[in-house]
Amino acid sequence: MQSFTHDGFELAFIDEGHGDPVLLIHGFASTHYVNWVAPGWVKTLRDAGYRVIALDNRGHGKSAKSHDKADYTPVRMAGDAAALLDHLDIGRVHVFGYSMGARISAFLALEHPDKVASLIFGGLGIGMVEGVGEWDEIAEALLAPDPEAIVSPRGRMFRKFADQTKSDRQALAACIATSRELLSAEQAARIVQPTLVAVGTADDIAGSPEALAALMPDATAFAIERRDHMLAVGDRTFKARALAFLEEHPLGRS
Repeated sequence: MQSFTHDGFELAFIDEGHGDPVLLIHGFASTHYVNWVAPGWVKTLRDAGYRVIALDNRGHGKSAKSHDKADYTPVRMAGDAAALLDHLDIGRVHVFGYSMGARISAFLALEHPDKVASLIFGGLGIGMVEGVGEWDEIAEALLAPDPEAIVSPRGRMFRKFADQTKSDRQALAACIATSRELLSAEQAARIVQPTLVAVGTADDIAGSPEALAALMPDATAFAIERRDHMLAVGDRTFKARALAFLEEHPLGRS
């Protein structure tokens, strides 16, 4: 992996392949590897003729960590993504974010619209605007001394995921406190780039992809059949639809 520094954080990233660039932004408690390499996205996109850039968000993976909640707002995390594009001297990209990464991608489109040619939001639908339920229980689960004592099913799921990825759980608890800032309906309406909103039909976190797409001027919803929040990531139909979407919106015409 390579790295660069922005806003006091050393941020790790990969840059592979040639062609139109696609920037991948992973979800909460994940890493570029878990979200994009292991499920085959990097290979799929690279083999399809794209240049693939993926970073470890601040507080995650091989990037620097902070235990300060103020460091994890979507605007600041979107700023890392914009700075990475500047570091690589890339003007415009396709941006693909999953879950928290979709929220970061939305703020990237709002804060740096000239850099974003198209968007794919995976694992986050109208929850981006209306919220995705009670997440304080996840922060509590991340900090619990004994994981066996965690009562919340969602808390247990994310604690297990954080432990599997060997994450800094204090950094993740700080991140979840501020990274879930909601997008307003008015902000969603200002995202004019072509957008694909893809959510698993068994996902109980994301909210309706159709409802979010309806708020946006140029968005399409896609249902990832019979997949929950975790399993939707590597779904074959999702990959096929994402590739078709990118082919429909080449950088030269986006």
